[in-house]
Formats: sequence, C-alpha cells, structure tokens
Amino acid sequence: MKLKGLRSKRNEALTAYGFLLPNLLGLTVFIFVPMVYAFYVSLHDWNALSPKVFIGFDNYKRLASDKDWWNSVYKTFIFTIIYVPMLFAGSLFLAVIMNSIKQKFVGIARTMFLLPFAITSVISAVIWMFLYDPRNGFINQFLDLFGLPHQQFLGSTSQALVSVIIVILWINLGYNMMIFLAAIKEIPGDYYEAASIDGATGWKAFWHITLPLLRPTSVFILVVTTIGSFQVFDQIMVMTKGGPANSTMVSVLYIYKQAFEFLNMGYASALAVVLFLIIFVLSLAQLRLYAKKD
Repeated sequence: MKLKGLRSKRNEALTAYGFLLPNLLGLTVFIFVPMVYAFYVSLHDWNALSPKVFIGFDNYKRLASDKDWWNSVYKTFIFTIIYVPMLFAGSLFLAVIMNSIKQKFVGIARTMFLLPFAITSVISAVIWMFLYDPRNGFINQFLDLFGLPHQQFLGSTSQALVSVIIVILWINLGYNMMIFLAAIKEIPGDYYEAASIDGATGWKAFWHITLPLLRPTSVFILVVTTIGSFQVFDQIMVMTKGGPANSTMVSVLYIYKQAFEFLNMGYASALAVVLFLIIFVLSLAQLRLYAKKD
C-alpha cells in the first residue's frame, strides 16, 4: 500500500511538472535568457554591425550623467502618476455601474467597453490621431459648436502627454473593468443584505464591504498597470514619436531610439537593465506596502 501511495504521489508530481514545463520553457527562452544577454551586451560597446568591444560598466557611468535619459524617466513617472490612478478609479467605477445594470443590457455594455481593447494599439492610435487633428479633427469641430478655440493636442508640449494618456485609458478601461466586475460578482450577497438591515447601503456598503473585499484584485491591477505604464511604447511611437520637444519621450521610446536609430546597442541594453531595476523596485515596494496594510 505504501509503495502504491508513493507511486501515486510521484505520478501526480510528474503530471504537475509536465503542465508547468511549457511555461517554464517559455519563461526561460523569452524572459530569463534575454535578460541575461541584455546585461552581457550592456558591458560592451556594440553597434550591432561590428564585433562587441568589452568596456565594463562604462555604459552605466554614461547613463548616470545622461540628462535626456533621466528626463525620459521623469516623463514616465508623470505618465504613471496620472494614468494608474485614473485607470484604477475609472475601471472600478464602471464595474460598480455595470453590476447595477439590468441583466439584459449587460452583454451590450460589456461589448461596448471591450471593443477598444480588441482593436490593435496601432489602429487605436491612428483613429485618435484623426480625432486630435488640429484643423479638421472631430474634437475641434465639436469645440466649434460651443465657440471654444481649437486645441493642438498632440502638437502641444503641455497637452501631448495627457492626450496620449486618454487614448491608453480608452483602450484599457474595459479590460480592467471586467476584472473588477468578475471580482464584485464573487462577493456573497449575504454581506449586503446584512448591511442593509443595519442601514448601510449605497456608498457605505461600497466603502465597508465592496472595496475591502476587492483588495486582492485591486493590488493585482495596481501592480500590473504600474508595470505596464513604465513599458508604454507603441501608442507614443505612432502618435508623437516622443515629440513635440521630447514632451512624450518616455523611457522605452528613448531606449528604442538609442538601439535602433543610433545603433548604441550596448548603451541601450544598459538603459533597459536600469529600467528593469526601477520597475522591479517599484513593484516590490507596492507589494510590501499592501502587505503591511493587511
């Protein structure tokens, strides 16, 4: 019997590792190996055409005094500070509204909010470029109806970053709303019934029941959207290319330009390693902060 039990456990373990193996292989090939290779390249002077020349940590010394790099990091932080709270609050608000809608209208509403997420990011960016057009764009034509002056949007150093944030919010609101909505549906209705007996309805029920029970989902969304905000690239690349006057030059775009426009592969790899460390530290700090609150 003991031998049979050991065989059964061994078979279960082998089955589990068998299911994990494809993911582990994918992580190794597409995540861990490129990370190690990027660090290796960062220790070299390399233009992707000639042989690599080992220079040690010179690329890291260079980035320490690169004002354009630190300005791109600053722009990325500004993007994150605006984008993450707006996405969190907006998607949670929509999820609560959706949860109160009658069942026959839920399917239509879900489809409407998920459609932007189903469209590729490049197509979404192109659509909004037409909407933002300073001369004939729909938004400026709408402003004409109220006698308001035309706005430059993507052509303005003060409006370009906010304009891009609006586009990315439009894309991702529906997806995050669905995550929150699924979590809200899992909350037992008994809690709300008991709360209503005590007079806790509406805002009080949301604050004392819904929000605390959504904590794991909230932490997940905050961490994932923070990481995503530091990796924003394609919409900015299509809509502004970092302009005007570097007002939307975020970190990933700066790394891309160093690598593929200036062919500074070693320096771009060093920048990528530093960006990874920034994201890692921020994610770890968020998780530690929420763990302490628990």
